[in-house]
Amino acid sequence: MKKTLLDLTVNGESRSFAVEGHRSLLDALREEGGLTGTKKGCDVGDCGACTVIVNGQPVNACLMLAIEAQGAEITTVEGLQASPDELHPLQEAFMEHGASQCGFCTPGILIMAKCLLDENPLPTDEEIRFGLSGNICRCTGYTKIFDAIRSAGKRMAQQGVEA
Repeated sequence: MKKTLLDLTVNGESRSFAVEGHRSLLDALREEGGLTGTKKGCDVGDCGACTVIVNGQPVNACLMLAIEAQGAEITTVEGLQASPDELHPLQEAFMEHGASQCGFCTPGILIMAKCLLDENPLPTDEEIRFGLSGNICRCTGYTKIFDAIRSAGKRMAQQGVEA
């Protein structure tokens, strides 16, 4: 089958993948890009485990064709770290609050939480609920997830750090 060369920026790094036209962005990132942090959950856009940021907007990577991302800037959960030696405040807060149980939903929720905190660093519970409405935690760990997001937002606001 014919492949198309896909050029994009992933986590701040220029990358090229040869992909078939029917490949999802999720499969291209995981299989051609080796970025397995983004999870394949339902593969129909219902669970949010595959959420990535494409040109500043959260996207279910299982619903986007890879070729639609041509030239895009993409951030995956691997790109969330503040530096190679330093976790993002959201990642730290998730550890501190025990917000990750089985961990399968965590990458998508971290990405959505980043998008939420980018727009609103001090969200209410209702705003967090709305912001995460497309992400399902099958372990029902939402209380700790909300605590972690509020904590990270407060910490980042106090430190003057952007999400």
